[in-house]
Amino acid sequence: MKTSSILLSFLLVIVLISCKPQIESETKVVSPEEMQTLLQLDNVQLVDVRSPEEYQSGYIAEAQNIDFMSPTFEDDIKTLNKEKPVLLYCQKGGRSAKCAEKMKNLGFKKIYDLEGGFSKWKHEGYKYVK
Repeated sequence: MKTSSILLSFLLVIVLISCKPQIESETKVVSPEEMQTLLQLDNVQLVDVRSPEEYQSGYIAEAQNIDFMSPTFEDDIKTLNKEKPVLLYCQKGGRSAKCAEKMKNLGFKKIYDLEGGFSKWKHEGYKYVK
């Protein structure tokens, strides 16, 4: 009887732990059109992960530049609010995808990555700061 009570208690603990909701980061690749819509929302953080030189050649309005290749990148990205949605872009999509993975590992909740990066944004005629 004692063994079955211990076994039953153990199984109950396992079931309760496995039923605990998992909070997981969400990364979604979005088109320039979807990005334009997301930019209209309050509470979003727009991050350009290109180099400062690339950023100075043109960027999406309101974007803050956090260089993915900078030695301080991880510390810089930690200054963002993990609870607010983050919109990322780079030149073509490679660096922002890597940044999104790092951000997921750091516990950011909602991450949006611009498909095709700034190149596609410009090519499709969306406004940017020169």
